[in-house]
Amino acid sequence: MNDPFDRVRAALATTSAPTSDFELNSGVFVPDQPTRAAGVLIPLEMIAGQLWVILTKRSSALKHHPGQIAFPGGKVDPGDADSTAAALREAEEEIGLPRGNVEVLGHLPEHDTVTNFRVQPVVGRVLTPFEVRPEPGEVEEAFRVPLAHLCDPANYLVEGRRWRGTRRSYYVVPYGPYYIWGATARMCRVLADRLAP
Repeated sequence: MNDPFDRVRAALATTSAPTSDFELNSGVFVPDQPTRAAGVLIPLEMIAGQLWVILTKRSSALKHHPGQIAFPGGKVDPGDADSTAAALREAEEEIGLPRGNVEVLGHLPEHDTVTNFRVQPVVGRVLTPFEVRPEPGEVEEAFRVPLAHLCDPANYLVEGRRWRGTRRSYYVVPYGPYYIWGATARMCRVLADRLAP
């Protein structure tokens, strides 16, 4: 299997249980509201023979997860057919990635967040190079991380901070100046586990 995208497709063909922001804090945190459907796109680009993942740094003015590192995405709107359509629409709006320039390779298990979203991670291949254009109202910056970095278990840590009066633990996978943590890091870790040799 020489095509790295074929390897990704094969990894996504397996199934596993949903993940959540609560799983490292058993008995401490429980969802307190019904979840709202959302989708994020994990865009994979081949650049100089290496796979890269596009991530964003969210605007500090946003209501949910301000200033955090995230995949392009958002809640499912009434006009979206499903969470995959929402992820593709949001990627076009947030970073200028035309939805027709993405081949959906598959999905990771859904992830429940502490902000009561049930997120469907959609893994997609960017078919041709495009100009990344962050949407100023939502995205402060867009950047790329080597997939190999995200697939190395040695790059992951479990850290924590005070949240709602107690300590909350979460995954982190730092890259240079970027502190990738929480739901985004957990989704990356699922992908890493799927792609492990």
